[in-house]
Amino acid sequence: MAIGWLSVLKMVPWGDVIESAPKVAQGAKKLWDTVGKKPAASTSATVTTATPGQPEPTLAALQAQVTQLQVSVAELHQQMLASSALIGSLAEQNTQLIARVEVNRKRVLALAVVVVVLAGVVVNKLF
Repeated sequence: MAIGWLSVLKMVPWGDVIESAPKVAQGAKKLWDTVGKKPAASTSATVTTATPGQPEPTLAALQAQVTQLQVSVAELHQQMLASSALIGSLAEQNTQLIARVEVNRKRVLALAVVVVVLAGVVVNKLF
């Protein structure tokens, strides 16, 4: 099971991921700023009903429909704000994760160099 994950992780272009992590975080911040500045819902709405052959709905029915649509728009706006906040949070976590992976990659490389040097010293002492 672990071998499968290792092969998947080896196939990831970590250089590209590390390079694009700040761009992802900036994009998420821009999305959050854009969505956060929009007003929740407009309170004024114009409804035109010029459908021939159908009776015109009553004013009360149209007002109820407009009110219902405004509530729906406000709920969708709140969901969009929550989603964009989540995207921003995930992008920030992704940036931190990539930075930690890069640090670990450098440490493993340094340890590999140390192991090779120590192996060379041990082989030289034995022969």
